[in-house]
Amino acid sequence: MPGATVLPRVGRLPTLDDLDLDDLEAVRLLLRGDSVVDWHQLAFHDEAAVDRFLRLCELDPASDAEMLRLEAVRADAVDYLTRVYHLALPDEVAEEVAARDLFLMASRTGPHQRAACVVLKVMHIIYHLAGRQALLRLSVSDDAIFREIELKVVRVVEDLRAAGSAVAEFEWSRKPRDSQITKLLAKVSTIAASIYDKLRFRLIVPTYDDLIPTLATLTRQLIPFNYVVPGESVNQLIDVRDVLARRPRLARQTGPIHADERAGAPSPNEFSGPGYRIINFVADLPLRLERLVPNLELGPDDSHVVFVLTEFQIADKGTAVSNESGAQSHEAYKARQHERVRDRLLRDPGDPPPAD
Repeated sequence: MPGATVLPRVGRLPTLDDLDLDDLEAVRLLLRGDSVVDWHQLAFHDEAAVDRFLRLCELDPASDAEMLRLEAVRADAVDYLTRVYHLALPDEVAEEVAARDLFLMASRTGPHQRAACVVLKVMHIIYHLAGRQALLRLSVSDDAIFREIELKVVRVVEDLRAAGSAVAEFEWSRKPRDSQITKLLAKVSTIAASIYDKLRFRLIVPTYDDLIPTLATLTRQLIPFNYVVPGESVNQLIDVRDVLARRPRLARQTGPIHADERAGAPSPNEFSGPGYRIINFVADLPLRLERLVPNLELGPDDSHVVFVLTEFQIADKGTAVSNESGAQSHEAYKARQHERVRDRLLRDPGDPPPAD
């Protein structure tokens, strides 16, 4: 498709020894579900890593027009910071170096590292906001949008299989309308909230040791780490402490381990069985508008991407089998959820509301 960003195809699943610090930091963010706005430094190690990240965000580093878009986002961010917070940004960060070079500046110790980080954080928000607004203005059905995201994800998984990487199971689903109604009825705190799992992908890998390499591949080929939705990640499988203990080279470079990076944290979903374990996160995946509206004419200030909330569930085969037995099964999950809805809808006026 003309103008579409194209990432190199997956060569093979990386091993733990192949991972760089930027890979590990991206995986940690998937598992932890924090926000890049709270980061103090990036971890890009060279220009190729920056270009790969830009392509994930649907910005083609080989396109002059799209690099001008990136410059416009930087100018917008600088204007916001100087006008609202009266920050005196260094000229190099504000305009002199290419916006594309800010990623390396924010990754290396130097006089302008912090300022580069600040500008990139605001650029991240501006780019995302423009894509979200473009989605609201788009006269395209959810079915068409979901189909394009499905094609995007399936391509990466097919590349993994073609490269010889074992994928035990792969499936995707769209949340039926009845399930959306049930979910909003079941939980008090989410009645007015977004439903993040309207589109869900489930990827099962053969062994535990395949989990981190698979997550790293997803952050290299599909998911921009900065658009993982904060607060929506569950990691009940991977203990990052154990990974770093076996990789001192990475342990020396990375930051401290947080409590929620340790496998075994309870699921925030009260309807899951007591033994249910999963890696679960939500990403707002960028999608080029031209995939939805061919030959669309865009103005210089128009976003060329939209963002689509997409849920991912990852597990190894042994865990997946255990998750489908007894109290962990999907049938048991739905029964508990439906019971909650009945209690909320049919309770007598004098009964206390069910605890959320």
